[in-house]
Amino acid sequence: MRSHLLNDTTAEHYRRSVTEGVERVAAKLATTTRPFTGVTADALAPRIDAIDLDRPLHDTAAALDELEDVYLRDAVYFHHPRYLAHLNCPVVIPAVLGEAVLSAVNSSLDTWDQSAGGTLIERRIIDWTTGRIGLGPAADGVFTSGGTQSNLQALLLAREEAKTDDLARLRVFASEVSHFSVQKSAKLLGLGPDAVVSIPVDHDKRLRTAALARELERCAEAGLVPMAVVATAGTTDFGSIDPLPEIAGLCERYGAWMHVDAAYGCGLLASLKYRDRIDGIERADSVTVDYHKSFFQPVSSSAVLVRDAATLRHATYHAEYLNPRRMVTERIPNQVDKSLQTTRRFDALKLWMTLRVMGADGIGELFDEVCDLASEGWKLLAADPRFDVVVEPSLSTLVFRHIPAAVTDPAEIDRANLYARKALFASGDAVVAGTKVAGRHYLKFTLLNPETTTADISAVLDLIAGHAEQYLGESLDRAC
Repeated sequence: MRSHLLNDTTAEHYRRSVTEGVERVAAKLATTTRPFTGVTADALAPRIDAIDLDRPLHDTAAALDELEDVYLRDAVYFHHPRYLAHLNCPVVIPAVLGEAVLSAVNSSLDTWDQSAGGTLIERRIIDWTTGRIGLGPAADGVFTSGGTQSNLQALLLAREEAKTDDLARLRVFASEVSHFSVQKSAKLLGLGPDAVVSIPVDHDKRLRTAALARELERCAEAGLVPMAVVATAGTTDFGSIDPLPEIAGLCERYGAWMHVDAAYGCGLLASLKYRDRIDGIERADSVTVDYHKSFFQPVSSSAVLVRDAATLRHATYHAEYLNPRRMVTERIPNQVDKSLQTTRRFDALKLWMTLRVMGADGIGELFDEVCDLASEGWKLLAADPRFDVVVEPSLSTLVFRHIPAAVTDPAEIDRANLYARKALFASGDAVVAGTKVAGRHYLKFTLLNPETTTADISAVLDLIAGHAEQYLGESLDRAC
């Protein structure tokens, strides 16, 4: 079995095996005509359950043949222009190359003696990002597994920087459409059930700063402590961007930590056209970025950035077998001193390769394209009497629903839209997401593929309308 270990004697075996796998995936990408096959869990599960994992195939080609049957054929392909659902992007080739390199070398980014140059590359990418944000010369950060972990670490730092040890007095303020990880983080950090104060949003789904000001004042009057305000630069449902300069001013007035969740909107850091939409982000105490959303990187690739590197000490623990205190005085750069994780992948290499091959402008051009596409899609929806569209996009998300001409019952319209989404997924012709707005069911396009066109959007809208009308026709027949 040693022949399967990657080392100096198996390099040729590694080359052949990986090449064969790459050729299979490349062929699949080249011939995929739909984003999904429509397979159900009930249909796929028996094929996977039937595989005896204690009886190996002893052959790479046979294992790849099997993988075609249980995964590749029925995978959801984000590169297809009619995948329009969640915050999943097609990935750029330099990043995939970086993924292949980091997986094979398998550096762990917790300590210098496990990563060497990998540590310095991650630090350089962090510096590059904080520079793009404008956090200042004392800024720092660390890569994480994703936006949820980044938000958790940011709020951990905010809790530790708060001027009280009484967790029951701490309050976190976030808009009513902020990411669920804010509530999850508060619970994990031991805060009370009332710790997260939900702030209403305006017509454009942006946090109302007047409402935030009132809640911060109430907090002060009640002797509570405003631990943090979470501003969102790109909400999951709407892509809306909170008014960052005004929020920054309120945080300064009330002594609250300002965290900007830019997991989605971080692509604007590279934008050639729309960077000003996140003006004010440079005043944050911490920022979440998900490169695996709007930087077109493979999962996972995320980071939490801070204005003051000293605050990262709240995540620091020393172990004699890993990062003893003496290493600090010896100036040995251990990233575990900043991270909630210990063993950690060299995910920064993917963005490093992307920047070295494409440059930041190349990333920005791609993100600008999907933002422009969303604007065109909004015009199509706004002009189409079959649909109700919620807000004009700030990024690349469109939230809408089909409104049948002859139906006035909101509940029946809800059912028609739910049916249309399920029927579309089952057909495999396109994949769209769904959400609720004011208690009603809506559909959602999250446009992160520059290969998607307005013709694709129009075609999918026609499919949605067709499925919804089919449901309503069948419903009418049942009623008769």
